[in-house]
Amino acid sequence: MAAAAAALLCLTLCAAAIGGWRALRPGHTAALPAGQQSTTSAKKASPTSGSPTSRSEHPAPRQDGPSSGTRLRLIDRFTGGITPKSVDASGHGLVLANNMIYSHSITVYNSWTHKLVKRLPDTIDLAKFGFPDHPGISQGGPVEAAWTKDAKYAYVSNYVMSGPGFKGSAQDECSPTSGYDRSFVYRFNATTMAWDQAIEVGVVPKFVAITPDQKQVVISNWCDFTISIIDRATATQVKVIRLAAQPRGIVIMPDNRTAYVAAMYGNKVFRVDLRTGEHHVILAVSRPRHLVLSPDSKTLYLAASGTNTVYKISTRTDKVVAQVISGREPRSMTISQDGTALYVVNYFGNTASKITTSDMKVVQQVPTDPTPIGITYDDATHQVWVACYGGSMLIFDDTSRGGATSSPPATATE
Repeated sequence: MAAAAAALLCLTLCAAAIGGWRALRPGHTAALPAGQQSTTSAKKASPTSGSPTSRSEHPAPRQDGPSSGTRLRLIDRFTGGITPKSVDASGHGLVLANNMIYSHSITVYNSWTHKLVKRLPDTIDLAKFGFPDHPGISQGGPVEAAWTKDAKYAYVSNYVMSGPGFKGSAQDECSPTSGYDRSFVYRFNATTMAWDQAIEVGVVPKFVAITPDQKQVVISNWCDFTISIIDRATATQVKVIRLAAQPRGIVIMPDNRTAYVAAMYGNKVFRVDLRTGEHHVILAVSRPRHLVLSPDSKTLYLAASGTNTVYKISTRTDKVVAQVISGREPRSMTISQDGTALYVVNYFGNTASKITTSDMKVVQQVPTDPTPIGITYDDATHQVWVACYGGSMLIFDDTSRGGATSSPPATATE
């Protein structure tokens, strides 16, 4: 009997020790408040459990009325060798994160389970895609992405290329005379989980937008002050339009011809005719960065980092009709499926703000991990993903009228 008791005690102590090791091992997710579940990107899902499934298998959760009345609630946080700069939901079961350019990778997640589906390096053999001047393996530096409507593909911009035939360097303080190489946009195939196209664009491409008719991709080229227009059918750049210093955010109107572009260090927002190249300034403001269009296209929203402000602009008059202070250094922004709420990450404030679009009021501000820089709203789940540059991803539910929950500090590990 004594021997059995001793054995039982040994098993209990061993289990406790193993549990403690699991809690401390690299890549383990920090504890969340009671009742909330957590996953970690370090634990890769099997192809079956991690791959996206149809909406019929995962119907969208019930939402307590319009998004303007619900409140963000933290439900997940993970680390695990990630440095996410941007994050984009397909709306059909996948979420793609571009890791900081020197991490040279993207990570793709199942939006329902939050499990890692694929970690894809940015290495590519450009010669195999029709660029013989760059034989062998080259590396990119993922920045931003845009999904096609059918979620079969995502176009990913690469800050600068390195490898055969490239100088391999660039920086944000630049101009068309800096002498940097042109870079590439890759196409990610969601079926094969691989790159299946490479398209040469301008110098230091950043934001990516796709026309509503899905025929063209528009890229903002940071260092040569241009936007590139890509024909999807031929996977080639077909037009370049010169604007002003460091263009970034882009939205495209339903006519597939009119675009709005934020030139961040030109301190201007442009209305651009993509067919003729004609453009004019609709707003002069300090460091305009990100643009979002309302679902009905009647309203343009602008996050201006230089004024800590989100602006509401009528696309009929191109005039500001309302504005609100979001927080310190608003960077990226997204909008709810019903168009009643904006979500903005405040980079130096370490917060995310929720703004009701009808009255432009900040109705909620939740703490995040340090340096939140990317944000996306997933239509399939009514969840908001926040990418924190320091090495973590936060996921908030936005289906109920409950309150907010704070997040623990980031501890990025492999």
